[in-house]
Amino acid sequence: MRKLLGVALLLLSGAANGMSVIELHGAKTAGALLVGKTAAGSEVKLNDKSLEVSSEGVVVFGFERDAKGPQTLTIKLADGSVHKEVIALEPREYKIDRVEGVPQRTVTPDPEQVARARKEAAAVWRARQTRTDDLYFLEPVISPAEGRISGVYGSQRIFNGEPRNPHFGLDVAAPTGTPVKVVWPGEVVFADPDLFYSGGTIIVNHGFGVSTTYIHLSAVNVAVGQRVQQGDVIGAIGATGRATGPHLDWRVNWGDVRLDPALVLKHFDKPLF
Repeated sequence: MRKLLGVALLLLSGAANGMSVIELHGAKTAGALLVGKTAAGSEVKLNDKSLEVSSEGVVVFGFERDAKGPQTLTIKLADGSVHKEVIALEPREYKIDRVEGVPQRTVTPDPEQVARARKEAAAVWRARQTRTDDLYFLEPVISPAEGRISGVYGSQRIFNGEPRNPHFGLDVAAPTGTPVKVVWPGEVVFADPDLFYSGGTIIVNHGFGVSTTYIHLSAVNVAVGQRVQQGDVIGAIGATGRATGPHLDWRVNWGDVRLDPALVLKHFDKPLF
């Protein structure tokens, strides 16, 4: 409590001297998760969107894959003063693979499969709407599995001139059965051993809209509603769903905004505040 009070007084003092009133952590680029701390009792907006602010003044947000240009944070302190901070996003380039001559039947899925996938996607979307006041993402993150990085965030394939959806995860290739650990504490909000695209799938909520997803699992060892501690083994790597080989595809979300796990590992491996 004394430390949080000291941060608040420092931020208020900085506001009076024209300094930033919010301490930000994370990459300032597309696909990035950012966590900030401002004075308790503040209101914060990202562009026109109001952000949740914890009782300690913590805020969290992120930028989608194709976000560009300046982003404006508006902080209204408890004394009524308003401060703005512009975040200039650094440009990113993604790996794009163009493949021609692919048989159309392998590019266009079966209508029944499409219907199943849409139903499953709706269930996943509902799970990600879970909101709690937990701040588990403030803990230093850990990697969910050991193995070779075989796929990266933002990459995209174009078959016969038709763009596929970008890849929104970080792939870790390892033998089937390799343990998968949860990267932060949290609550399991989705667990299914057999989705059409992602096979064995787990989603864990970490608070304030932050969640992580683990897919293509050969084993799902947790159930919805279960509380998990950082490092708990929640499943095992597999090749379930639409996978060409055993690997873990793990993802980070802020609400519906899909973020780059590699940036999370790089910028949130140490205590923040």
